[in-house]
Amino acid sequence: MAYRPLHDRIIVQRLEEQERTAGGIIIPDSAKEKPQQGKVIAVGTGIVLKDGKTVALQLKPGDRVLFNKYGGTEIKLGNEEYLIMREDDILAIVE
Repeated sequence: MAYRPLHDRIIVQRLEEQERTAGGIIIPDSAKEKPQQGKVIAVGTGIVLKDGKTVALQLKPGDRVLFNKYGGTEIKLGNEEYLIMREDDILAIVE
């Protein structure tokens, strides 16, 4: 089943952080922070302006992005966990 977010919302899948530090120390799950980097899975149609025109989003599926640590709403689609957030919550595109 495919999902398409509405308007200026996007669906992001978190990318897992490394489990070891640069020195080789393994980080336990309890000490890990939530990743702030993800992959865009789906995007909405864009922002609807007051005059009825739609402005397309700058993001596209497949983009790697940085977002706020506590941004978005966690959702579960099938067996996978995703975040749904507005395009404004995205801080940068990783190139």
